[in-house]
Amino acid sequence: MSRIEVQDERCKGCLLCTLVCPKKIIVQSSRFNKQGYKVVEVRSEDVTKCTGCGFCGHICPDSAILVYKPA
Repeated sequence: MSRIEVQDERCKGCLLCTLVCPKKIIVQSSRFNKQGYKVVEVRSEDVTKCTGCGFCGHICPDSAILVYKPA
């Protein structure tokens, strides 16, 4: 199953990933990281919708998103 992992402490809440996700499953969470930024997440009910396209990981200016896609 494809999935993404957001490294909360690297995320600055720019939301660029939310704009490029073709499934629109990446959303701003209610959590803040140590720097005070609201981080993004994929809600548990949407995890299986991820296709592993990698658009979010490529556009993230802080390399806060790791994309996992099974071989």
